[in-house]
Amino acid sequence: MKNLTSCLENSIPSQFPDFLREVGQVAHERGEAAYLVGGAVRDMLLGKETHDLDLSIEGKAISLARQIAKNHNYKIKCHNRFGTATVYTENHHCDLVTARSEMYRKPGALPSVQPGTIKDDLARRDFTINSMAINLNPDSFGTLLDPYRGQHDLDIKLIRILHPKSFRDDPTRIMRALRYQKRLGFEIEAQTMKLLRSNLECLGTVTGERLWHELELTLNEQHAATIIIEAGELGILQHIYEPLSIDSRLASQYEQARQLNDGSMVLPKVYLAILAFPMGTQIMEGFIVRFKTPGWATGIFRDIMKIKSKLPLITKPNLSRSQIYRNLEKHLHEVLLATSIASDCNNLRRYVDLYLSQLRHIHAELNGNDLQNMGAVMGRKTGHILKKLQDARLDGVVRSRQEEEEMVYRLLQ
Repeated sequence: MKNLTSCLENSIPSQFPDFLREVGQVAHERGEAAYLVGGAVRDMLLGKETHDLDLSIEGKAISLARQIAKNHNYKIKCHNRFGTATVYTENHHCDLVTARSEMYRKPGALPSVQPGTIKDDLARRDFTINSMAINLNPDSFGTLLDPYRGQHDLDIKLIRILHPKSFRDDPTRIMRALRYQKRLGFEIEAQTMKLLRSNLECLGTVTGERLWHELELTLNEQHAATIIIEAGELGILQHIYEPLSIDSRLASQYEQARQLNDGSMVLPKVYLAILAFPMGTQIMEGFIVRFKTPGWATGIFRDIMKIKSKLPLITKPNLSRSQIYRNLEKHLHEVLLATSIASDCNNLRRYVDLYLSQLRHIHAELNGNDLQNMGAVMGRKTGHILKKLQDARLDGVVRSRQEEEEMVYRLLQ
């Protein structure tokens, strides 16, 4: 069996090798066994640094985690229902999970689980490249367990499922396969692709929340556009939500979003807005209901509905700077950027660029207290004056505090 001690020590944060050795030693003393599993093992073998450490424990993970945390006064968060615990070290965290076996009673359902061995634990995973483990017990520290030849598939750059019913058991693995394919630059193994295509209807058995989770993870990928486009070409998106269609310009639109983002916007939000822009109102509302989208995503959809209803107004030529500001100020910046890209309107693109780069940062110097000191009575009229001041600043009618004060006195008279 291959020993990965040196690989392990070079691929994880400097304090973790000692932490892992301690976990293995304590597990050994308790008559248990500890293993590093999943993506961390895969990334180590690919020569990548990894910070997300998942440990599988043949024994009682929560009890072991508590013992480790107590030794160092680490913080710990336990999930008794799932037999898992997270230990928080000085700068990182590590998840400890009780090794378990799974059984799927029907396609798309969450599995029933029970404690098991490391072999059981590896057998329940999605792809061979994620089904490896490194032994942490002192007598076998660093030894690789690779029952499904995951390292071989890493070497030849293949995404391969463990068994023919894998996609039926958990259809979310269909989207996961595409994500790994693009992220790692691998190919999906031929039989795996055949089974993926033949099990698309199983996506309809998965809850909206779980499908949304997969879509959200996809939007966070560096190659989000190519993943979504391929999902559309394979018919995956239509099985997730039938009205969902893909604009052929999506890849170039996502690239534009990356280039135009000044760092102040969350790209996955922009990506979602671009994806949603071609949808009609009813389709967007249906999407919100189907996927039970979280608040931030629902906000994106609702804001798109509002801005699309204003397009005839906000795409007119020769709008003043204050008109641009008033039309755009209440919309999410991510939605503005997405709309300027997806609407393919030069006027709107110019307005959005001007608003995001300049207009949103321009404000009148005087405030409500200043107006009171100048004799204004607080109320609706004061708000009207402040708005006039802001517009005058935007349009260059006033350029200093003194000119603002002169304008206020004229308005008060």
